[in-house]
Amino acid sequence: MKLTTKSEYSLLILIYLARNGAVPDSGVFVRLEEICTRYDLSLKYAEQLIGVLKRAELVAARRGAAGGYQLAKRPNQVSMAQVIRLMDGALAPTGSVSEYFPSRTVLEKETGVITVMKDIRDYIAQKMERTTLTDLV
Repeated sequence: MKLTTKSEYSLLILIYLARNGAVPDSGVFVRLEEICTRYDLSLKYAEQLIGVLKRAELVAARRGAAGGYQLAKRPNQVSMAQVIRLMDGALAPTGSVSEYFPSRTVLEKETGVITVMKDIRDYIAQKMERTTLTDLV
């Protein structure tokens, strides 16, 4: 598994929202430009990603002068695994051991390799499932 900039930027956006109190029922909304300035991110790219996060109901938006974005869920309800699967797909090191995005690979011919890959998948998945935005803030 290798994180793409989609996952990296998305995690930074969500962490920033959580760190700055832009959580449900807080009334706090953060402008995307502020986040992009803080992390030196491309605004156009961040706008695309925030759209994906919004459709996945991880962020909520408010229009207007006091508008911006906030988390749609509490920080302890959003795991790293959830964000990475949304943006990049499988957490598994190879498609033949992926639980959510399975695919056939030549490695299936060697059960010893598959066993190791499953162990790696399980460790990564468990660690990322247990790690929430609260932990990252």
